[in-house]
Amino acid sequence: MTTKAAKRLRCAVYTRVSTEYGLQQEFNSLDAQREACEAYITSQKHEGWTLLPGRYDDGGFSGGSINRPALQQLLTAIRQGQVDVIVVYKVDRLTRSLADFAKLVDLFDKHEVSFVSVTQSFNTTTSMGRLTLNVLLSFAQFEREVTGERIRDKIAASKKKGMRMGGPVPLGYEVKDKKLVVHEAEAEQVRLIFRRYQELTCLSALTRDLQERGIVTKVTRKRDGSIRGGIPFTKGPLAYLLRNRSYVGEVVHKGQHYPGEQEPIVARELFDAVQEELSAKAQGRGAPRVNTTSPLAGLLFDDRGNRMTPTTTNKGGVRYRYYISAALQQGRKDEAGSIARVSAPDLEAMVLKAVTEASRACSRNRDDRDGTEDPELITSLIERVIVRPGVIEIVRLSSEGEEQSALIVLPWSPTSGRRRRVIIGLDAPSIARPIRSETRARLVEAIAKARQWLDELLSGKVQDTHEIAARESCSERSVRLTLNLAFLSPALVKAAVDGSLPHGVGLSRLTDIPPNWKEQQKSLIGTSFSE
Repeated sequence: MTTKAAKRLRCAVYTRVSTEYGLQQEFNSLDAQREACEAYITSQKHEGWTLLPGRYDDGGFSGGSINRPALQQLLTAIRQGQVDVIVVYKVDRLTRSLADFAKLVDLFDKHEVSFVSVTQSFNTTTSMGRLTLNVLLSFAQFEREVTGERIRDKIAASKKKGMRMGGPVPLGYEVKDKKLVVHEAEAEQVRLIFRRYQELTCLSALTRDLQERGIVTKVTRKRDGSIRGGIPFTKGPLAYLLRNRSYVGEVVHKGQHYPGEQEPIVARELFDAVQEELSAKAQGRGAPRVNTTSPLAGLLFDDRGNRMTPTTTNKGGVRYRYYISAALQQGRKDEAGSIARVSAPDLEAMVLKAVTEASRACSRNRDDRDGTEDPELITSLIERVIVRPGVIEIVRLSSEGEEQSALIVLPWSPTSGRRRRVIIGLDAPSIARPIRSETRARLVEAIAKARQWLDELLSGKVQDTHEIAARESCSERSVRLTLNLAFLSPALVKAAVDGSLPHGVGLSRLTDIPPNWKEQQKSLIGTSFSE
């Protein structure tokens, strides 16, 4: 009698550990798992089991997700029909999630792939074997969740004691013995950043200032030897740095801050002043926005190939939308295109109108109104929009009946986003210049203070001007002069807010103006506007 040869079964070994600790050793946990799996495959040689040469090792990856490099390679090999049996040391090496394992089992069944755990004997072809497997996975998932809770509790307790629990090292510090130690050269840069923001009160201006000074983000070396950081600051990282409570010697955990082990870099008074300024700017940005959608996002480029991203600015309580070159936004002004900033509404209206008309002209077999009023449908026909001096180039995707993309060229000139200011009470606005923007800002702020102080005096919140002067750290005379601004006529207040007052009419002029509204107007018109 002759025995029929066993069918050849191609076996792939998968190994995994959750941390990178010990992987640098000559014989690590991955090697131990693989050695046990190879021995098991050898014991099944009479069944036709053959070890595949490829290695599928995931070192330093959690079992809570299947997004692991080696596992994804193994799943690709399964889909290509290159694997018959998967061998693991324990079932939790493959996954610790019941939901993920259900997906994997479906994939294994679809491609007729068997699954074997060396240390846990069960047969998934029977109902009892599947029950055993589900019980094992339930305990694996439970263990993972309990471990996660224990780690989170440890982190919370450690941070309450002010201990550092890993994470990126802030600019101004370095790590020694797992503790943050002041790096004096970088610490001076951090202090400069805080001082300059207090002076400029604008992240965009601070970004440009730091770029001129050559101050860049923290340079750190990753485990693989690559370098992270060392690039010019942008607004996002700057705002994060200015909010970082590590610089006043604190540790933050879930919104609560505790005294930390590290030495502070920034004085508490300076840090608190910067936080107040940032919070005030954030409240101003919290006003309701109008038309914040940007249909050309991702499609618009300048003439040097830089993507133009949507941005907004707040002027006089009104929010305006723009597209700005990414090079300019990242502090690389020299690499920006000829047109680095454009008004969003005007450009969008022009582009959408041109593409709509072109689409209607090409769709003779359907109604002209079919989808041409929907901006999302219109932008889906656009491949690229390029802003050049004098023209807008629209590369339109080919539609039905067209063999290739079409190019639409539109004549264009950027519109000024500034509102023309005129002098009130004058027939010829060219006689004098309007007030400077800095003067307008100080005047509007003083008018707001005057109205607030007057309300406090009338309501009894404060007893007299002496109390206000003590609170504001100014003289009582300064308070009385500022209070005169609370009696300005509505026309003058509106002119101050609009910035249409004559040049030279500022705080000193308006604090000495008569209280009668008609006399105020006459006094202003009678003023000489020449410098």
